[in-house]
Amino acid sequence: MRPSRTHLVLIPTYNAGALLLRTVREARAAWAPVWVVVDGSTDGWDAALAPIEAGDPGLRVFRLPRNAGKGAAVLHALREADRLGFTHALVMDPDGQHPADRIGEPMAASAAAPEAMVLGQPVFGADAPLERVLGRRLSNWWADLETLWAGIGDPLFGFRVYPVRPLLEEMTRHRWMRRFDFDAEAAVRLCWRGVQPMKLPVPVRYLSRAEGGVSHFHYVRDNLLLAFMHLRLVLGFLPRLPRLLRRRLAGRPG
Repeated sequence: MRPSRTHLVLIPTYNAGALLLRTVREARAAWAPVWVVVDGSTDGWDAALAPIEAGDPGLRVFRLPRNAGKGAAVLHALREADRLGFTHALVMDPDGQHPADRIGEPMAASAAAPEAMVLGQPVFGADAPLERVLGRRLSNWWADLETLWAGIGDPLFGFRVYPVRPLLEEMTRHRWMRRFDFDAEAAVRLCWRGVQPMKLPVPVRYLSRAEGGVSHFHYVRDNLLLAFMHLRLVLGFLPRLPRLLRRRLAGRPG
């Protein structure tokens, strides 16, 4: 496989266990290059990536000294990606939820419309926890309101292709988007910036513990983080409302 000079796969990871190796192997089978950002993991599984990286020029591993959050890990890689001239990054989780064998589809969509962000839309199976599925509807509604229904869809599903430079500039401008709030806030702020959202249905899996499934979602902590995120986004939305209305009436995003 010839490595892309514009589009890379980015996998931020924190204590994902053995699923990390499987995800990286599947991602490399589908795309090159693949970058992994180890966000202060302590489970030791990232050590198994070292011999793979040594023999595979399509894989690059970054190691952060302490856990700083998904968004912080993404930001670390975006800076390097921009420096090297990459224009787009597909961000995906290491825990088996996102289908690595579908990487080519959003990448092709992004190549056809490089000004857009390609947002995966989860197609839930019977293994999806009901409380997670129902809880997402509230975030969906808030994100729709904050963008005047520009077409984000599910703001929490992290299998998506971002244009590197706009996302990097937004993250550098704000102190937020560093932890669990990254996915939703990044999509909203890019919409405000005028980046066109493109939706693409993607099957999602919730692996059981017996299958090696790992979840770092903390119901109280992370829902409070999302509530605070939507509060500041609504406060940011209000002064933007006239401009957003003009854009929407003109048929443009955000």
